[in-house]
Amino acid sequence: MKENSKVDNNILKRSFYSIKNIYTTFLISVAYLLLSYFLVGFKTDQLVLILLFNSLFFLSVETRKFILGFSIFIVYWILFDYMKAFPNYLYNPVHIESLYNAEKHLFGINLHGLIVTPNEYWKLNSNSFLDVLTGLFYLMWVPVPLALATYLYFKRKHEFIRFSLAFVWINLLGFVIYYLYPAAPPWYVQNHGFNFIAHTPGNTAGLARFDHFFNISLFKGIYSKGSNVFAAMPSLHSAYPFLVVYFGLRNKLGLINIFFVTVMIGIWFAAIYTSHHYVLDVMAGITCAVIGIVSFNLLMTRTRLANLLKFFLERIT
Repeated sequence: MKENSKVDNNILKRSFYSIKNIYTTFLISVAYLLLSYFLVGFKTDQLVLILLFNSLFFLSVETRKFILGFSIFIVYWILFDYMKAFPNYLYNPVHIESLYNAEKHLFGINLHGLIVTPNEYWKLNSNSFLDVLTGLFYLMWVPVPLALATYLYFKRKHEFIRFSLAFVWINLLGFVIYYLYPAAPPWYVQNHGFNFIAHTPGNTAGLARFDHFFNISLFKGIYSKGSNVFAAMPSLHSAYPFLVVYFGLRNKLGLINIFFVTVMIGIWFAAIYTSHHYVLDVMAGITCAVIGIVSFNLLMTRTRLANLLKFFLERIT
């Protein structure tokens, strides 16, 4: 009995570290680094990603399943990064003044007889409490979706795959709109007016007050790596927490959903308060999430997309 078990373990070990697996991961890693170098240039983040993926892939059976499951998010990250190589303003004109005027017309606030946008109002009426609070909310746009994904991975793998695929689907819809409707964020108008300036670097905008309060450069580091300044519409920052709330309710997660809803509303407000998005951007992000969820569910029931879910599920269970 012990000999049979030993033989089985040896077979599993040989299969786990097979030449095919080693060559495949090596070729994918090299191809990714070369493509990244030619498209967006070399960055240490790319090496970190390669090291993380390969380490987890060969560490154990369970870590391999984990990183294969989260490879869906890795694909999203790579696509987002590669957008730098194809700026959307090369394909369609950037909407700057028209979007600003629409925001002011629909949501303008009378401030001492002058009509201003909500962004301009909060820039003139900011305070340290809201600076810190909105900064904390804005930091949650990545950790909260990943935390939910991790929970679903360990507890409800089928829902994990659905959440991951829906997340990527919503992002793809958002990316399409970025290229069809390039749009400048509010801080761009505040800093540069209505003139289009290509290659404008990212800006922390109101989040700089959070960095200043704690005497750090957290958001400065984050926004210096932005893929495209002219991708304010829709606000995918606003779409992600909506998706989280949907899956929280769908999976009946109880009181944690109160936290999810709080974070969702907080991120929506923070996007406007910090001048990173107009109200219109936020509304477009919410709409993108709704359309993404509805269309994803329809695709799951009426197309072969369910086969993709099954494909991923087989590799993590």
